[in-house]
Amino acid sequence: MAQKQDMGDAAAASVSDQTPGEPARATAPKAALKRTAAKKAARKKATSTKAAKTTGKRPTKRVAAKAATSRTAKAANTAKADTPSTAPNRIAPTFERLRDASRPALVTFITAGDPDIETSQAILDGLPAAGADIIELGMPFSDPMADGPAIQRASQRALAAGQTLSKTLAMVRAFRKTDDATPIVLMGYFNPIYIYGIDCFIADAKKVGVDGLIVVDAPPETDDELCLPANAAGLSFIRLATPTTDADRLPAVLQNTSGFVYYVSITGITGTAAPDASEVKRRVAALKRATDLPIAVGFGVKTPAQAKALGATADGVVVGSAIVDTIASKLNKKGQGTPKTVKAVLRLVKSLAKAVRKA
Repeated sequence: MAQKQDMGDAAAASVSDQTPGEPARATAPKAALKRTAAKKAARKKATSTKAAKTTGKRPTKRVAAKAATSRTAKAANTAKADTPSTAPNRIAPTFERLRDASRPALVTFITAGDPDIETSQAILDGLPAAGADIIELGMPFSDPMADGPAIQRASQRALAAGQTLSKTLAMVRAFRKTDDATPIVLMGYFNPIYIYGIDCFIADAKKVGVDGLIVVDAPPETDDELCLPANAAGLSFIRLATPTTDADRLPAVLQNTSGFVYYVSITGITGTAAPDASEVKRRVAALKRATDLPIAVGFGVKTPAQAKALGATADGVVVGSAIVDTIASKLNKKGQGTPKTVKAVLRLVKSLAKAVRKA
C-alpha cells in the first residue's frame, strides 16, 4: 500500500513544481523513464536487426523515405485542391463576345443535384456544347419562395437525394476541370449561404470557379452583408428587376449590381405565365437607359419561339422551368435519372440555342 502511495506522489511531483526537501519524488520518475526508454530502444534495435536479416535492407530508411513521399504527395494534393481559380470573372467577356457576334446569350438554369448528383453533373457538363452561354446553377432550398412548382419540385428532388451547398460547389469544381470559359452563376436564397458562413461561402465559391451570385431574398438594404463582400472578392452580384420596380426603386436595385441585370418578365413566380414580348421590350429599353450592364430576361420563357422573340430585345434570355420540366418528364419509374434524361435536356437546350442565335 505504501509503495502505491509513493508512486502516486512521485507522479504528482513530475508534473508540478518540486516540493522542497523531497528530492526522491523528483528523481524517482526520471530513473523509471530512463529504464523504459532503454527497453524501447533495445526492442527497436532488435526488430530492425531482424528485418535487416530478412530483407537485406535497412527498414528505417525505407520507412522514412515512404513516409516522406506520402507527405509530399499529400501536400501536393492539398495544394492542388486549395488553389483558387485564377481566371478572371467570365461574365463581362462573354457578353462582350456575344455583342460582337450580334446575338444574345442563352442562359440556362438547372437545380444542382436534381434528380441526383451524377445526372445533374452530366447535364451541367454538357450544357456548353449544347449551346448554353452562361449557366445558372440553382442552390436547392426547402422554401424557394420566388420559384414555381417545377423548380420547387426540383429542389425537393435534389434535397431528397442528399444535395448540399458543399456538393453544389464541388459540382462547379468538377465542371472547371474541363471548362474554364463558361460563366457559372449560383442562384438561390440567403439561408443556405448564412448557414454555410458568408465569408467561407464567398471564398469557396471563388476558389472553385463561380463567377456570380443571384440571391433573390437579399435586397439592397442588406448589401453590406453579402453583396459588397462578394463584389470585392470578384463575384458578380446580379440583381433582379421586376415589372413592379418603379423609377424610385430602380436606382437602389442597380447601385451595387454587377455582371448583368436579370429582368423578371412576368409578375409572379417562375414558370407560371408567358411574357408579353412588347411589354418586355419597353421595360428592357427603360433599363438600358438606366444602366450600361447587359439585361437578361427570364421567368416564363419556355419555348424556342419565346426565346427568339425576347432575344431580339435583350442581351440574354434565361430558360429554367422548361429545362427542369424536361428533367422531371424523363425520370424512370423510380424517379431516377437515366442517360435519356441527360439527352432530352441537352436536345432542348440545342433547340433553344438555335432559336436565340436567330434573334
